[in-house]
Amino acid sequence: MVTLASFLKDPEFANVDSSENESAPCKGTILRTKSGKFASSISEPCFSCTTFNILAPIYKRLDQQNQSVRESDFRAFWLARNERIVDWLLYESSSIICLQEFWVGNEELVQMYEQRLGAAGYDTFKLARTNNRGDGLLIAVHKEYFRILNYKELLFNDFGDRVAQLLHVQSVIPFSQSTDEDNEQEILVVNTHLLFPHDSSFSVVRLHQVYKILQYLETYQRENVKTAKEPRHEVKKQQSNVAKEASSSQDSGNSLGTKHTTENNLNHAPVILCGDWNGTKRGHVYKFLRSQGFVSSYDIAHKYTDSDHKWVSHRNHRGNICGVDFIWLRNPNKSIKPLKISWAEAAFGIIKYHLQKASLDEKDAFEFLRGDNNDNYITYSAFCDALKQLNLTGLQGLSFQETKELWTQADVDANGVLDYEEFKRIWNSTCSVHMDEDNDWEESNDGAGKEAIGFAVKNAILFPREVERGIWPENYHLSDHARLTALFSPVRLRSSR
Repeated sequence: MVTLASFLKDPEFANVDSSENESAPCKGTILRTKSGKFASSISEPCFSCTTFNILAPIYKRLDQQNQSVRESDFRAFWLARNERIVDWLLYESSSIICLQEFWVGNEELVQMYEQRLGAAGYDTFKLARTNNRGDGLLIAVHKEYFRILNYKELLFNDFGDRVAQLLHVQSVIPFSQSTDEDNEQEILVVNTHLLFPHDSSFSVVRLHQVYKILQYLETYQRENVKTAKEPRHEVKKQQSNVAKEASSSQDSGNSLGTKHTTENNLNHAPVILCGDWNGTKRGHVYKFLRSQGFVSSYDIAHKYTDSDHKWVSHRNHRGNICGVDFIWLRNPNKSIKPLKISWAEAAFGIIKYHLQKASLDEKDAFEFLRGDNNDNYITYSAFCDALKQLNLTGLQGLSFQETKELWTQADVDANGVLDYEEFKRIWNSTCSVHMDEDNDWEESNDGAGKEAIGFAVKNAILFPREVERGIWPENYHLSDHARLTALFSPVRLRSSR
């Protein structure tokens, strides 16, 4: 029989972790000193953002021999751990806090977070996963830094019951001395938690989830515009079923505000994506986001390339350590290819991965896709059959419409079949990624494009600090994820949008 006393005697569940006893950063900024602690020493207007999967008590296992024993059964445990999490969040005092695996099903825990964060000056928004999964997301924005213009809830209603939050915020302190109202600083912030890749067959679902987020962002940016001297609407919570709403980039985003024919102010706004992406830098999601102009704030701060895998942020239920938590930044000076083309390249990348996993080289892959056809080309029916054999269609895979769209892009000459040259184009199709340096900005008034305000990554840290060296400390028990915080400062640039 499992008792609370038996766990209290276990040193693994001690209340104090040595790796959590360092001094926390001063409010609003995070600069690393030689000692590894943090200090506030920036005079320019900056803001910080934290993302943290706090491990819902309903998922935290307390007994490896009995997997059914969860922390949620012991109030003293989950309450003490979450009180310590809030202590750290308040001590760090990031301008924006994004939490995943927030236990929305427990009213006492929800009230504790909302009351303590609210008393510290934060506006908070929570969102449960669909189908009563028990956990969800929480996003908190400090009123001293940002006012909230809009809040949207994105319900994927997919295989993983995943959701996302979109916040449209405006800086309280001006980032620019310009009197041009079109330069009014606004930011779009997303908080999400993608499906865990239980096996490679889940890769399409995960790509779908990111695609839906980016589709919705694209729609929201287009539909939410303002004219000069036009006041923004008050924040209002709205729910969006992105499974339907983001199916076409022409659909309305159910956005607040009057539509106008003037230039879209939000096209020149930075976008920050936070969360547990449940995938590493080697994965399709990472490459897809990079192809859409996003950069990993942590990697930019530490000058890591796309091929560097030095840090970790998670020890999963299988005991593996990996880097899956990201704060993505996209500035308005990033020239990006059309979203559908970028997504198709990512989908073709998944197809190629599965073909290579089956030990097929380029020539053998063509033969496999050709099927029983004796001619030297691939038919649409053979293409569909091959994807079905690879387990890439159906409930967890590509829909009929998506398969048709991929075929249309592959069939360049539109003659109804794919010859070997067209197949080679698919085989060699990859999401092009470019590592953007921290100082890759245009600061002059010369050149074409609209002037906008973007962000430079001043610093980014993972806590506990051992994970930055690829080590998971055994005496860390706040979560099975590390906490990631990034510091941003404004820079002038020329928008390419």
